[in-house]
Amino acid sequence: MTIAGTDSGGGAGIQADSRTFAMLGVHGCVAVVAVTVQNSVGVRGFHEIPIDVVIGQIEAVVSDIGIQAAKTGMLASSEIITAVADTWRRLQPAPLVVDPVCASMHGDPLLHPTALDALRTELFPIATLVTPNLDEVRLFTGIEVVDPASQRDAARALHALGPQWALVKGGHLRSSAHSPDLLFDGSEFYEFDAVRIDTSHDHGAGDSLAAAMVSALAHGYSVPDAVAFAKRWVTECLRAAYPLGHGHGPVSALFRLSADDTR
Repeated sequence: MTIAGTDSGGGAGIQADSRTFAMLGVHGCVAVVAVTVQNSVGVRGFHEIPIDVVIGQIEAVVSDIGIQAAKTGMLASSEIITAVADTWRRLQPAPLVVDPVCASMHGDPLLHPTALDALRTELFPIATLVTPNLDEVRLFTGIEVVDPASQRDAARALHALGPQWALVKGGHLRSSAHSPDLLFDGSEFYEFDAVRIDTSHDHGAGDSLAAAMVSALAHGYSVPDAVAFAKRWVTECLRAAYPLGHGHGPVSALFRLSADDTR
């Protein structure tokens, strides 16, 4: 399941999650928390879904279909975050990957500023894994990641907020020719690296990464193996990214449709 917002431009959010779910052989269920007004250039606004409808979507799926793993994306407000966290604690249906989306790749806000504390105190402590990018890491921990040492400091600080595992993604570390991600479980660090793909079309990369982790967890992977798989997955999605509109095009999970693809 993805608990997130829609993207009217189709590049990120629930649309990106659903493409990855389908390409990785899992049935994707959704709980829509917000409808965004956006395209490849930016986000013009968003409309929150009523909380009883958000929770009703989760409860309906859990009571009938069941959930093997889930992720959150854009959650819009502290009220929605608290309601989702309360529901998850009550139902305890599955591992939960929290992708703490705060802004679009263009810098447009996707979360009310007052909701940062709700993410820290309500959702992080019940998360199996949190997956912030470097801008989000700075918001939650105050740490500016510029090198391996500060990345480790950030991973420790994130883990101290309560999740079982903390992943500090290095995709925004533009000074590096590689994209180093660091996973921490409170005692051991796991490093995942990939050559940086030279493209400006990376809309939906974070969503696709987290959705691939959820898909792997649903298939029974351990957290480190799920992260390793998702890292390879999003690298190929970036390699297959395409231009769309007048801004940043999306990463593409559709490379798996190629008849000669064996990745």
